[in-house]
Amino acid sequence: MSERKVTKRDGRVVSFEPSRIERAIKRAMLEERQYDEAKLRAVLRGVLNVIEGLYSAGKTPNIEEIQDIVEMQLVKQNLFTVAKSYIIYRKERERIRAEKQGILKKEPLDEVDKRYSVNALKLLAARYLQKGSDGNFIEDPKGMFKRVAALVVISDILHDQKLFLKAGGQKTREPETWNPTEWGGKVGLKGPEGGFEFTWDKYHLERMKALYDELNEQGKMTKGWSETWDGILKGEFDHHLKEFNEYYSMMATKRFLPNSPTLFNAGTLLGQLSACFVLSIEDDIESIMTAASDGAVIFKSGGGIGLNYSALRPAGDMVFTTSGVASGPVSFMKIIDTVTEVVRQGGRRRGANMGILDIDHPDIEKFIMCKSESGKFENFNISVMVKENFWDCLAKGEPYPLVNPRNGKMQEKVDPAGLFEMIAKQAWKNGDPGVVFFDNLNRRNVMKSVLGPITSTNPCGEEPLYPYESCNLGSLNLYAFINEDEEGKKGLDWESFKNSIGVAVRFLDNVIDVNKFPFPAIERATKRTRKIGLGMMGLADALFALDIPYNSEPGFEFMEKVAEFLSYWAMWESVEVSRTRGAFPLCSSSACHQGDLPVEGYYHKEEWGQDWVTLASKVREDGIRNAECTTIAPTGSISMIADTSSGIEPAYALVYEKRVTVGNFYYVDEEFEKKLKRTQAYSEKLLKDISDNGGSLQGLESATDDLMAVFQTALDIPWWDHVRAQATFAKWMAAAVSKTINMSSWVGISDVLKAYLFAHRMGVKGVTVYRDGSRTGQVLVAPSSKRGGYVALVKNNTVQIMKTLGIEATEQAELKGEETAPAEGMGGNVSASGNVAVSLAEVNGDKCPSCGSARISREGGCAICMDCGWSHCPVA
Repeated sequence: MSERKVTKRDGRVVSFEPSRIERAIKRAMLEERQYDEAKLRAVLRGVLNVIEGLYSAGKTPNIEEIQDIVEMQLVKQNLFTVAKSYIIYRKERERIRAEKQGILKKEPLDEVDKRYSVNALKLLAARYLQKGSDGNFIEDPKGMFKRVAALVVISDILHDQKLFLKAGGQKTREPETWNPTEWGGKVGLKGPEGGFEFTWDKYHLERMKALYDELNEQGKMTKGWSETWDGILKGEFDHHLKEFNEYYSMMATKRFLPNSPTLFNAGTLLGQLSACFVLSIEDDIESIMTAASDGAVIFKSGGGIGLNYSALRPAGDMVFTTSGVASGPVSFMKIIDTVTEVVRQGGRRRGANMGILDIDHPDIEKFIMCKSESGKFENFNISVMVKENFWDCLAKGEPYPLVNPRNGKMQEKVDPAGLFEMIAKQAWKNGDPGVVFFDNLNRRNVMKSVLGPITSTNPCGEEPLYPYESCNLGSLNLYAFINEDEEGKKGLDWESFKNSIGVAVRFLDNVIDVNKFPFPAIERATKRTRKIGLGMMGLADALFALDIPYNSEPGFEFMEKVAEFLSYWAMWESVEVSRTRGAFPLCSSSACHQGDLPVEGYYHKEEWGQDWVTLASKVREDGIRNAECTTIAPTGSISMIADTSSGIEPAYALVYEKRVTVGNFYYVDEEFEKKLKRTQAYSEKLLKDISDNGGSLQGLESATDDLMAVFQTALDIPWWDHVRAQATFAKWMAAAVSKTINMSSWVGISDVLKAYLFAHRMGVKGVTVYRDGSRTGQVLVAPSSKRGGYVALVKNNTVQIMKTLGIEATEQAELKGEETAPAEGMGGNVSASGNVAVSLAEVNGDKCPSCGSARISREGGCAICMDCGWSHCPVA
């Protein structure tokens, strides 16, 4: 019997797969709660018999004919409601297909277009897909992913053993002139059938030649450029199509996405792939203006910057060269703020900044208050760097010295408790400043003995960096690795996750090689440590799928396991790359050479789930390619593209209403919708009730206890469990963790103070709190805000952990879910003002500058529009 074929809508003739029909029938049966194995088999037999008759008559059926046959057989088996569900589903697919075609302006759709949702395609079309001078698309999502993978694989080709000598020592050849323009679009890697699977454009080829020249200058290329290029033309490196396909497939299947600038700029004139940078600023006008100029170049390329302003003398201090007085760090922040506002980065996003000031700087109070007035420093996240000596003074109640950076002399002393409360009060009011803990930041910093301590981070805080280093980030979609067996049991596919970690590490390491950095100082600083930041998104959806409450003990255990697993296998792969390509240049003089690792969990053997002894030994023997491998970055836009929850954050809302010109409809979390339908609880009324309840199930009479326990939103979860979740990941990340510590509107300043203490004592490197309603327009009012207390608390050990660290728990935490008044006071050596009444009215009334929506969520200090995906964060 010849192979059976079917004609697709686009005219392609492909193999006939009966299993697809079976899945569609089963889905319709489940939808109507009429699943019956015997009837399923009967319907399937009837469908296949009719189709076989068509084949016998010499016809090749098309998709529409097959769907008509399915409908007919469902009716024949008296499954009328199932047939109706199948028809509705079919019509809905037609509607979605038409909408996607309209967004992408193409017909037919390919397999990538079909895999990505309407919302994801809208975001890609608005911000990511390349357009021609006429404004029309010159690529689709599949083309974008191929454009990125085509650039990333170049590093694999030039590190091929036919070309690359790890030890170096080759005689450096004279640079050869070569014109990439004449080859753009004419050469690529060929597949098994002999045709190009993709072609490089001239910008890809420019980066290829630049990387060759760099490696050649290091004496590591065994062949001249002409011979290398001739080998590429002859197909000698076509076997690297394997790596290309791995990179492409991970993005196309939503298992991994790099930071937005990589998607924007790979294979383009700009060519800048990094998300964020840290610059330095010294106490002279030349340095200040250089930082502003460098920042402008970075903003134009799609990146953001972090700056520690602590070297600048305080306001009012003497300037001897002019006999004038200094205006202080805050005034010079205005320069960067203005530059950021002016440079719009091609309209895709506004630049973002992190401004940091040491807590012992004489202008620290001015800095803490600098964002208290609406409209000031809107392009800045700000954080106070809390030094080790501050904690001693706070604990002892001793005055804390503020030191003039110009001469290192004490200028005045302040009450440390009052200063700490000032920070907490401002964060309580509007989310700024955050705090960065100097000791935790540098405790496992393997570069400290070589480069000194780190004093700055990128705009969202997940990447502590040295001056002029960049962060090159990407996130694995944890939700994409959840599998379901035939019995409906779900679990994480650890083997697939492990393999994807390895591919992602190689991807990000290659990004460093093919990146077109804004200027040489950044390239030098980045390549001497080769830091990458592999993280994850989709945690909340993965926990939903596994029926595990986010803040339950099993939830924290799952977080711990995936965090350790990610860092362990990322570092393992980095060592493997080091064996063939060499360690990062400063490896031999870093603490890695002595077997130290930049992961706190490595120093707690009792908590190991992996063989860290073997890994540390491998690092000592073979070096490691990247000084740091893992981080948790905000993923607002890329997680919307991947249709999953953002970073390690809980869900923002289970259901929310979207108002459009043609009417209103509900967006429903995918996993939550599946659960409702599986448990026969799905209804339009329930969706409306949840939407009206701030997107939360909590407190609804129609919600069952098991649903409320698993399907929690960010504001359903107590702030102390947010801190614990961040700390759980921080223990295993080489860099840091970007996460918002969400707080209900009724919390007091004392809660913010406790959150700081809890985070510091748990080893977190930095904290951003956001109190519901303190900044954005009150679009979603959480149940906890309505009731003045958490509606339901999942029982766990967090409160006990707080107590063992010397932090008194709040009354709400002690009562384990009973509705009660918020916490009063704090006790201990830190003064607090207790609870403060909060109005639920708008404070600043943020709105999306792109679509006008007031649905702005905050992740690690970054504003993200939940409707269109706009973000001022360059990472997301």
